[in-house]
Amino acid sequence: MRTAVRLSPIAVLLSAALLAGCGGTVLDDVKTEDAVQANLEESFERQIDAVDCPSDQEVEAGATFECSVRFSDGEEATATLRIKNEDADVDLIGLKANE
Repeated sequence: MRTAVRLSPIAVLLSAALLAGCGGTVLDDVKTEDAVQANLEESFERQIDAVDCPSDQEVEAGATFECSVRFSDGEEATATLRIKNEDADVDLIGLKANE
């Protein structure tokens, strides 16, 4: 039986780089994935095999998006992130185990 992994009310702040594209400014998905992985491994003291975030997430303050997380034990979860500002500061606001 899997249990949901929940974060404390204090959100984890991530700094994600920006990439300017033809359609506007988007988050650098690779840097975002690396930041999510490092923060979750430190917070939960668990090894993570992969984090997959959307490659076309536009930077819009207040917008939320989801990234897939795969722990080394095979458990999978969905991380919910919120873009705080135009500088692409991102809060990790939730983590829920996939059923």
